[in-house]
Amino acid sequence: MRSSLRRLAFVAALALPAAAQAQQKLKYPKPQPDQIYDAVAQPAVPAGGVEAYAQYLADNQRYPTAALQRGAAGTVTVTFVVEKSGVVSEAVVAAPLDPELDAEALRLIKAGPKWTPAQHKGAKVRQRVTVPVTFQIPPDADAAVASAPASGQPAAPGGTTVVAPDQPARPVGGTDAFFEWIQKNQKYPVLARQRKIEGRVMVEFMIQKDGSLTDVKVLKPLGSGLDQEALRLIKAAPKWTPATFQGQPIKQKMVLPVLFQL
Repeated sequence: MRSSLRRLAFVAALALPAAAQAQQKLKYPKPQPDQIYDAVAQPAVPAGGVEAYAQYLADNQRYPTAALQRGAAGTVTVTFVVEKSGVVSEAVVAAPLDPELDAEALRLIKAGPKWTPAQHKGAKVRQRVTVPVTFQIPPDADAAVASAPASGQPAAPGGTTVVAPDQPARPVGGTDAFFEWIQKNQKYPVLARQRKIEGRVMVEFMIQKDGSLTDVKVLKPLGSGLDQEALRLIKAAPKWTPATFQGQPIKQKMVLPVLFQL
């Protein structure tokens, strides 16, 4: 009888570690290496925090000129995968809003800082993340004025009339060529570089009937010499094709961001 009890106890002792191991495997299953998770125990977060990431999006956004001219605005929702290394991959626009705005939203997300990867069941995993990128037209971003009164249109000071142009002003050679010229000719101020200041300066200017850019002023200053450099760039920029109304060239006010990035 005692011998039988000893054997039972020995068998039970052998069985317990196996049972405990099986229970542990059920409790902590190993995540699939390539699986993309939508919901995880510890979600991915931008390096530096959510507020810093939102500031990155605001400071580095380049509002496309063509979108400004069309009055396109709204929120572009971008989905992407945060890899185990923290890099962003597979970025796509979930719901298209405007071709230029969609492209700019994708550029911002792809060029953004790394993320702290998600963790699930004790291991780093890939996670699908959704981020909204909002585009809001600055005040007076696309106002045009005609030098001759137009019937039914509100009058502006000086005997001019505010109208919606039939053809908005546009950079000669296109928007991409204009921003490429800005970047190529930009001289980063020494003080701003020393202070590691970067961001965008919102500049307002008037596009005259001959395509020249005048009345340049800063709407959103950054300081440390960046404002003065933004003014210099716009004043020295190539001419635009002027806006037209009823077949005649008219003056048009425009607001554009000048981006400074170290």
